[in-house]
Amino acid sequence: MKLVMGLAALMSLTLVSAAVAQNGPPPNMPQFPKQTPEEKAKSDADQAAYAKAPDTEGKGPYAAMKEQDPSLPNHVVYRPKDLSKVAPGALGIVAWGNGACSADGASSRLHLAELASYGYVVVAPGGVYSGPGSTPEPQRPAGAGGFTLATTGDDVKAGLEWALAENARPGSPYYGKIDPNKIAVSGFSCGGIQAIGLAGDPRVKAVIIDNSGTFPDGNNFLSALGVTKATLKTLHTPVLYILGGPKDIAYNNGMDDFEQINHVPVMVAANNAGHGGDFLRPNGGPSAHVAVEWLQWQLRGDKTAEAYFVGEDCGLCTDKAWTIKRKNFPTQ
Repeated sequence: MKLVMGLAALMSLTLVSAAVAQNGPPPNMPQFPKQTPEEKAKSDADQAAYAKAPDTEGKGPYAAMKEQDPSLPNHVVYRPKDLSKVAPGALGIVAWGNGACSADGASSRLHLAELASYGYVVVAPGGVYSGPGSTPEPQRPAGAGGFTLATTGDDVKAGLEWALAENARPGSPYYGKIDPNKIAVSGFSCGGIQAIGLAGDPRVKAVIIDNSGTFPDGNNFLSALGVTKATLKTLHTPVLYILGGPKDIAYNNGMDDFEQINHVPVMVAANNAGHGGDFLRPNGGPSAHVAVEWLQWQLRGDKTAEAYFVGEDCGLCTDKAWTIKRKNFPTQ
């Protein structure tokens, strides 16, 4: 399934349109791609199909589930269903930022369940406001100036802190199951910028930025997030950008980030899915597979996963669906 305008672009457009209608346009608002009637009809149909699609358990060794834990308000957790079968210290953590920085923690549910099925506790801010088990999203009051994002980087960080606290709490189903040295941050579109803002945390050991990149200095549409090109200097781990090719509205920003990052290993993997098209595909599509391999390499030292990214004949290098660029990378 391929979107002409991706999921995050549609969510962002809805968010921005509502704010503009009430308060006028925010500064430096980006131009979203225009759709023909045929393209809009296809996008609408794809969105309707995704909303009706069942949750998936992922393809990894653990069947995954999504839930809202009473001890973590306003977040959605993706995890292995049967934690009793998880060995001590076997789980990692992925703190996730939603597309459009929305409060829908289920908006990337197929992708996040796929990550969770490989032994990760994935936490997204918000509630279940789309797909199976969804409820209507509460209306939020407009903030100062009228243009606010539904979630912040602090909301993403709260998911990480909760998982670590649960790992240390006797009686928790996560007690002793999480390795606190296996922490990643990731996010989609606006949520990818939230992830960049959190990536400087010394506890973070892996970073994946999906269909995203920081805005140019002087033209920062999402300045409220406090993330600029200068924030890239706080990165201290290898970084993977997964982009949807030139049709991805975040492509230029992501590629510019790649050019700006010179102090840590950085890789771009781009396909032709546009802005988030893979997120609507079963189990998160090819982009989720790439993300899983990166986590397995960076957090678990998996040699097979390493070979997917390293060397002239790496697995991703020889996949014709992907175009890659690497800097400061190991050669073999």
